[in-house]
Amino acid sequence: MNQLRSVVSNAVPRRPAGHPPAAHGRIGVLLANLGTPDGTDYRSMRRYLKEFLSDPRVIEIPKAVWWPLLNLVILSRRPQKSGENYARIWNREKNESPLRTITRSQSDLLGEALTASDPRLMVDWAMRYGQPAIGDRLKAMKDAGCDRILFAPLYPQYSATTTATAFDRVSAALRTMRWQPAIRTLPPYYDHPAYIEALATSLTAGLGGLDFEPEVVLASYHGTPRLYLERGDPYYCHCLKTSRLLTEQLGWDEMRLRTTFQSVFGRAEWLKPYTIDTVTELARSGVKRIAVIMPGFAADCIETLEEIAIGNAEAFHHAGGEHFAAIPCLNDSEAGMAMLETLIRDELKGWA
Repeated sequence: MNQLRSVVSNAVPRRPAGHPPAAHGRIGVLLANLGTPDGTDYRSMRRYLKEFLSDPRVIEIPKAVWWPLLNLVILSRRPQKSGENYARIWNREKNESPLRTITRSQSDLLGEALTASDPRLMVDWAMRYGQPAIGDRLKAMKDAGCDRILFAPLYPQYSATTTATAFDRVSAALRTMRWQPAIRTLPPYYDHPAYIEALATSLTAGLGGLDFEPEVVLASYHGTPRLYLERGDPYYCHCLKTSRLLTEQLGWDEMRLRTTFQSVFGRAEWLKPYTIDTVTELARSGVKRIAVIMPGFAADCIETLEEIAIGNAEAFHHAGGEHFAAIPCLNDSEAGMAMLETLIRDELKGWA
């Protein structure tokens, strides 16, 4: 009995007299995506674009050259055009971008699944650019008692322009903390079996819901300058492997699923082939029916809903194509959430 009392006594946390209150003992999971403006107006778009395009991880141009170009030219013109594009896909019911809506839902659903098995777990979400900021949410988690946090950037394929800059914000936030939580990070999951299976399930369901059979399916990934590949960024290789594994999972001929890259910006050469050029060339060559999936995006956003589903569809039809379908991203679908839960539970082993 004395031994039992000793064990119980030692298990109860004790603080020295006068110690300030300090919440602890919880485990956090922070999902992160690229970012979103707060509105489609000029000021909101300018603020968002300035933060995004000022990131040296995104634009690897000497500051002396890039700063005047960004502030005197790009930020005087681009916010209005970008605002118009966002307005085409804006969630007017919630007055926010679809990316914010979907990421919040992913966080809520994951939180319900995880806390059902371990109430110590806390799930939240953040954006690299815009709000809610990564640093703010990390601090909120620490204040809530999370002394262990899994940071999960929702980028399947690693790139310095996405994954690394998100990690940079985590590091910056930690530098401001006297009592830092232990941090784990979700690795890129471009070849994880659960991710490939979820993509195959989603694509099969998406194609099955169409009233036409595509002659070609494109896997369109966000592009990066080719120079980044030459400097050692593995993103291009990760994208190609995702496409190859998805093709194998579906049992398709390698020519039925073609890899392309979208969102080209500026005059430098980017990863090729470009999606916009490919859909135009396919239509001009006589292809009438195509579908596009975007495996590099965990949630539908401006690049998928406006650039692909609207802009590329218009280009395809203008060049002679007849049927165009943009397959939704995994989002908060059953397959997408099952995949995400699998990834997170794997990384939480030993903690939860």
